[in-house]
Amino acid sequence: MSQGPIYILALESSCDDTAAAVLQDTTVLSNVVARQHIHEEYGGVVPELASRAHQQNIVPVVDVALKKAGITREQLHAIAFTQGPGLMGSLLVGTSFAKSMAMGLNIPLLAVNHMHAHILAHFITEEGYDIPEFPFLALTISGGHTQIVQVNDFFDLKVIGETTDDAVGEAFDKSAKIIGLPYPGGPLIDQWAKEGNPKRFPFTRPKVDGLNFSFSGLKTQILYFIQKNTATHPNFIEENKADICASIQHIIIAILMEKLEMAVAQTGISQIAIGGGVSANSGIRQALVEARSQKGWKTFIPKFEYTTDNAAMIGIVGYYRYLNQHYASHDVVAKARISF
Repeated sequence: MSQGPIYILALESSCDDTAAAVLQDTTVLSNVVARQHIHEEYGGVVPELASRAHQQNIVPVVDVALKKAGITREQLHAIAFTQGPGLMGSLLVGTSFAKSMAMGLNIPLLAVNHMHAHILAHFITEEGYDIPEFPFLALTISGGHTQIVQVNDFFDLKVIGETTDDAVGEAFDKSAKIIGLPYPGGPLIDQWAKEGNPKRFPFTRPKVDGLNFSFSGLKTQILYFIQKNTATHPNFIEENKADICASIQHIIIAILMEKLEMAVAQTGISQIAIGGGVSANSGIRQALVEARSQKGWKTFIPKFEYTTDNAAMIGIVGYYRYLNQHYASHDVVAKARISF
């Protein structure tokens, strides 16, 4: 084990972004992401196209990350990569590259759970950002996941609530598609919502027991609402777009906050950290800021750079795995589904 600074190269390829980062201990030296825009033509991520783009992007992305960090490959102590969850073809590219590079450099390999990384991203050293204390509750919200996780330690995590069907990110994107917004529609709903009345069109909250979520019924409710109103008023969407988006965002935030309140009541933990791509939503961030004064919660909101898929968050998990010598063997395989 090195007595000086520890340098970790991290790779993220779970979906359609190819990312590489270099960390010196808990500090990010570089965090490079190659976006794939071809999926916009299809209204969603095409797995085969995503994996091909990863193959094209991974070498230059790693090269840029090392150059920006100002270190050489020989200075690396370990390589961390996303083992899952995600698209299998995309994961295979990152897994294969990480295994090959680690073997070539004769350094440890660190397998990382993508959702674990969204949570531990809060432990990246950033000026002006507080680090949560254990235990805390993590709300992980993305295109594929919606979970409430009780985090007792770096490697002691328990899912206490999750979606029974669709993830919140999918609810945003599908709702956006229903009202004619291009992919990815979630950020566009957020933009339009800023100009609208969130209480103009009331939607019903789904009734789900415990701390679990459900968004499929809400999507159907929004679809029927749009169909009914456009049948009698063809220009309904264009004339009311801001209010529609604001109302959709309002109900989704209400669902998330209701479950968080229940989780705080059940666990007695009032430290809340959010993570995942949907945590970039301005309405959700504002609701958590307001909860500090209204509910007495201590809330942790990550830097925008660490909300969407990125390799820095993979690197911070890798760093703590390296410290604990949680190395992966070279026969490790990518997994489309994986638990903590």
